[in-house]
Amino acid sequence: MKTTTAEAFAMGSAETPYTGTAIQLDNVTKRFRTPKGTFYTALRDLSLSVKPGEFCAMVGPTGSGKSTTLGLIAGLDRPTAGLVSVMGQPVTSIDPRIGYVFQSDAVFPWRNVLKNVAAGPRFRGESRATANARAHEWIARVGLAGFEDRFPHQLSGGMRKRVALAQTFINEPQILLMDEPFSALDVQTRTLMGNELLQLWSNSSASVVFVTHDLEEAIALADRVVVLTAAPATVKGSYVIDLPRPRNVTEVRFDPRFIELYHEIWEDLRSEVMISYERSKQGSPS
Repeated sequence: MKTTTAEAFAMGSAETPYTGTAIQLDNVTKRFRTPKGTFYTALRDLSLSVKPGEFCAMVGPTGSGKSTTLGLIAGLDRPTAGLVSVMGQPVTSIDPRIGYVFQSDAVFPWRNVLKNVAAGPRFRGESRATANARAHEWIARVGLAGFEDRFPHQLSGGMRKRVALAQTFINEPQILLMDEPFSALDVQTRTLMGNELLQLWSNSSASVVFVTHDLEEAIALADRVVVLTAAPATVKGSYVIDLPRPRNVTEVRFDPRFIELYHEIWEDLRSEVMISYERSKQGSPS
């Protein structure tokens, strides 16, 4: 039976922690063929490295190749040129050490909460009893104890995201890719989910690449913020976020250093946003 993308990532498994560079992109270029038969360059000579256990947020204007970059790291696509490596090995397919939280809900609609969270362990061969016991533990960790028998359509958006986090973290991924995971949530729920994510991540050794359009969210969560240029995207700037941990994503925004970092990074990002905006008005993607 054919495995879906969501199922493939649910099958991810933990291995011995890796001590080299967790993610490495070297002079990566990615081109796509357009419906008109021409080629659109999303990424050009993009180089980026992420250390084990580092939380790296990626920001850039709309259409700047952020999701494309995640897809290349995940093994969902191949670069046109350059090299993408995970744990020191070139990416050639979906890596079981990677967890992926998508922008849209990627939980299985035909499974209840318990079966969704237990899916990864079951795919990896764990017994139903063991997988369910671990799933119950993770469901409690994300604050959904008592909702094990509910189906996704019976949950709020925030609750479905909690299921997705439990579904991902139960596999103990060494790399966690997150593509605007909280963008569809209201402001209050988004803040709660940010704190939830930081708590779960602090108890793991995962390297995170977190894509967002929200610069405040990026600074509040990350160890480092990477700014991409307007397409064809490359790295314009990389900023170390020297705010102490643990963090509360609401309270940290009042820290004077947070405000300094925001203004510094926004100066770099603003010109790229304007370039992208002007292109959109002209109807040109490049």
